[in-house]
Amino acid sequence: MAIKDWPEGEGPREKLLRHGAMQLSDAELLAVLLRNGLPGQSAVALGRTMISHFGGLRPLMAASQHEMCAIAGVGAVKYAQLQAAIEIGKRISKENLQRGKILTDPDLTRDYLMRQLADRAYEVFAILLLDSQHRVIQFVELFRGTIDSASVYPREVVGLVLEKKAAAVIVCHNHPSGVAEPSQADRRITERLKNALATIDVSLLDHMVVGDREIVSFAERGWID
Repeated sequence: MAIKDWPEGEGPREKLLRHGAMQLSDAELLAVLLRNGLPGQSAVALGRTMISHFGGLRPLMAASQHEMCAIAGVGAVKYAQLQAAIEIGKRISKENLQRGKILTDPDLTRDYLMRQLADRAYEVFAILLLDSQHRVIQFVELFRGTIDSASVYPREVVGLVLEKKAAAVIVCHNHPSGVAEPSQADRRITERLKNALATIDVSLLDHMVVGDREIVSFAERGWID
């Protein structure tokens, strides 16, 4: 049955307007973006099919156009609609962590890094540059690696910090495997970076490792003095 044939007020768009987006299921939220399904299959049913096919919202949204459009009823238009929604979320997060923002809320940082790095198919090492008042100067992606590694060069980190006149930094990288638990290699490079930055009197405040569902903070584990 098409959504237009549902009882009045039961459609996902009407439900959202009446009760708010938080009251909608994942499939219903997708249906609002998809707008329509297939003959004999509602947009909500199509949303459920897509979530089931990819195993959740996050892998669905990270899927390529080819992968997503392989599902019956999903074409380039629907793919574009979903990509636009994802990008809007990222840009809102970026505005929240804009230049000059004093970094006092760890959850704000986590949300920003999760949106920026969680869905990458390859490893990315990035740096959040801060001034002496811990106000954001810039977020920079420095190195990109393969699916399981990235080469990190402390001298390039130091060079960027000097160029931007940063007084403190937070470094971060993602694990494409989805598991945020830091490796021994992660701990070694963190120590090298901390020592390199200390030579120019710049503090390494944290190293945050981004997985699919969580971020591990070196500072919270007491691994950065």
